[in-house]
Amino acid sequence: MSNVMKLMKQAAVMQKEMEQMQAQMAAKTFDFSSGGGMVTATARGDGSLVKIKIDPKVIDPSDPSMIEDLVLAAVEGALREARETMNREMGKITAGLRIPGMPGM
Repeated sequence: MSNVMKLMKQAAVMQKEMEQMQAQMAAKTFDFSSGGGMVTATARGDGSLVKIKIDPKVIDPSDPSMIEDLVLAAVEGALREARETMNREMGKITAGLRIPGMPGM
């Protein structure tokens, strides 16, 4: 019975650490640029998009698909960096445990 209690305490500590890490990650931002820095997207660690910055020099009314591609690449990159960082940080807390439903598991 004591092993079960010990396991439950460890799980509670792990849950608290994950909640703290998620809160820290939600406040952290990740930038990613495309087109040589012409378009930059900023995302938070919780996966929300915060900002998109577009250099006016890249705006060509005759070629909207180019700016669409640059914005998409920048957003995908910023969100990927946020997701990968979240998964790495979760992995540190779970120390390789396979927990169904957890990021990176």
